[in-house]
Amino acid sequence: MSDTEAPKKTTMSITVDGKAHEARPGQLVIDAAEQAGVYVPRFCYHPRMNPVGMCRQCLVEIEGPRGPMMVVSCMTPVAEGQVVHTDTPTVKKAQEGVLEFLLANHPLDCPVCDKGGECPLQDQAFSHGPGESRFVEEKRHYAKPIPISSLVLLDRERCILCDRCTRFADQVAGDPLIHFTFRGNTTQVNTFPDDPFSSYFSGNTVQICPVGALTATPYRFKARPWDLEQTESTCTSCAVGCRITVQSSRDELLRYQGVDSDPVNWGWLCDKGRFGFEAVGSPDRLLAPKIRVGDALVDATWSDALDAAVRAIEAALDADGPSSVAVLGGARGTNEDAHAWARIAREVIGTTNVDAQLGDGLPAELVLGLPRATIDDAARATTIILLGPDLKEELPVLYLRVRDAAEKRRTRVLELSARDSGLTPYAWKSLRYTPGEQAALVKRVLVDEAEQLGRGPVVVIAGRPSLAESADFTVAALAELQAGLPGAAFLPAVRRGNVMGALIAGLTPGEGGLDATGILQAAANGKIGCLVLIGADPLADFPDKDLARRALAGAQRIVAVDTFLNDSISHADVVLAASAFAERPGTTTNLEGRVSNLTQKVNAAGLTHPDWMIAADLAERLGHDLGFTSVEAVARSASATIPPWAAVTPAALKADRDGVLGAPSATVTAVAPSTVAPVPNSYDFRLVVSRKLYDNGAGVAHAASLAPLAPGARLHLHPLDLDRLGVGEGHPVKVISTRTTMALDVAPDSSLPRGIAWVAFNQPNASVSELIDVAAPITDVRVESL
Repeated sequence: MSDTEAPKKTTMSITVDGKAHEARPGQLVIDAAEQAGVYVPRFCYHPRMNPVGMCRQCLVEIEGPRGPMMVVSCMTPVAEGQVVHTDTPTVKKAQEGVLEFLLANHPLDCPVCDKGGECPLQDQAFSHGPGESRFVEEKRHYAKPIPISSLVLLDRERCILCDRCTRFADQVAGDPLIHFTFRGNTTQVNTFPDDPFSSYFSGNTVQICPVGALTATPYRFKARPWDLEQTESTCTSCAVGCRITVQSSRDELLRYQGVDSDPVNWGWLCDKGRFGFEAVGSPDRLLAPKIRVGDALVDATWSDALDAAVRAIEAALDADGPSSVAVLGGARGTNEDAHAWARIAREVIGTTNVDAQLGDGLPAELVLGLPRATIDDAARATTIILLGPDLKEELPVLYLRVRDAAEKRRTRVLELSARDSGLTPYAWKSLRYTPGEQAALVKRVLVDEAEQLGRGPVVVIAGRPSLAESADFTVAALAELQAGLPGAAFLPAVRRGNVMGALIAGLTPGEGGLDATGILQAAANGKIGCLVLIGADPLADFPDKDLARRALAGAQRIVAVDTFLNDSISHADVVLAASAFAERPGTTTNLEGRVSNLTQKVNAAGLTHPDWMIAADLAERLGHDLGFTSVEAVARSASATIPPWAAVTPAALKADRDGVLGAPSATVTAVAPSTVAPVPNSYDFRLVVSRKLYDNGAGVAHAASLAPLAPGARLHLHPLDLDRLGVGEGHPVKVISTRTTMALDVAPDSSLPRGIAWVAFNQPNASVSELIDVAAPITDVRVESL
């Protein structure tokens, strides 16, 4: 550029109601006006969806060569020199007319409507409406409400046909299950009789509905907006870390709403995260510590329970030293909880037998050591290689971001999996492998797709695809990807809410320490004098239930810290009652390493304590003062001693509501393990086991609205394999592994390759972990007709 050449202008100069404003090229007038401080009323427009200009409430005037022209501001892009008027008499008259027509058949039942008090139609009727209606005719009536799913109810007469819910279902969620039906004056939103609105994201339509047409069954008639107090926090139902508002009334959680965090969730939530608040207030909560008296667990004081826990730990230390103590879990709590428990394990007890994962993830050194990508990096990548679980089932909002990238942003998704997933319809290519053959498939992909992989940034979304095979096979495949794509970044598809934070904090096997599988094997062999379970339920979450059962029987003493009693805790000698989500403050770390705030909204239930406090009290009774007198003190210790969190300070978190990206750990080279997949028997099936969004986990099982949604365990086989067995859909079969035999109903699944059997993990009607032997690299099963 020459000295006299002016720099290229990157904005457009417009005028909004007499105010000069610099807008982005391509920006819509409605957005530009809002940035200029002028609010244009709207109903159908939503910044995260394609505009349709249906409601006509956002009409404005733009000066043109023939004088002012009325336009729909949500469909009109800005232009250089554009002059916009939002408050002329013509505009006001048009907006009043739109509202008058919208209210002609609206029932005006605001006093009993859930949306009353936070309703855009109600607000804009006052701010932009005519004040009175000329219509005196009888209003239209429909039966109300009608359930369009188990979580969402529809009041059709309130609907203003804005198209928000239908566009969300189609454009964002990819579940076009809610549509406009009929025509003209009888047009309405509805579902079809045999096709309910069974979307994992249905609650978002309730939040974005500008009237009370869609309401959520868990919240309906529970409170009015002016009764609610709210605070911003972070969802911990999975590791995506969606930003939310937590709302309560009379010290009871009543609702979570999505917050638009640009680098993370864009305002969307999955229904598990949105309605999981019911579990916090469940009557099944553990409200006080317990100690074992004979064969029963009975309530105890905190002093007696902590003393009993200390005796259990000291007895193990005195008998066999620190190696006889193991700590399992820690991904349920906050970063501060994890830091406190890591310090008590390593500094006070002296054990390196520590693992926040339950044998269902990838090795901690790999999760922390691979070059890290962010969610935004994945959404902007030229190619996404998906080698992990079904994101729609395990990390739903990450699924929405990847789907959006594939559908709208020209990212190509290369899916490598054993079966179809939620992203298969949007993948550029979906390639299948037989369990154990991931690395071989990756080698072929690096050659066959070299042109695509060389076009731009590559992000690998990596996680554990199946619990019925060793993680070594995925590790080997990731090693091939890292060697073949040295510039690629990796986004760990870890599942549990704060597992990344727990691993960064040090809840990982130390040098010479045992991981979860090693801990349970040692316990089963009688070598663990005290097993500490921190929010861990091995009988439900560990892939090998037989090993978990033997470990709990073989551990000499068990100390459990949890929010609910479960089958694993029933074996404990001491149970320490922990506070739940929204009952204690702190921070959490999502799968990309982003640290964000968790806030306390309600008082802790019963006599429960936060995990960090329990750890600090135990340390003090064991003769060590950790100096943790408050959660802020724990946070300062973590920031000072854990390098990835050095920049995570209260000031930094306050300055950025989206959270602070922690520094990545030092990059390490993934080493391919030597595990070789055994040759399958032609009469057996290779077992694939993965999770569904709704299962028998505590967050679902104790939420009244979510528990019935767990689909149950069925054995899915290719239809031709069913024909070979001579059974049809729903027929019970006998499934035989080296561990045990169980009966399951079968279901045809043409997305499965022949010879593969898939079952959902941790379902209420069957525990497929009974079939799995973690000592075997792959679990094969024999299927016989009953």
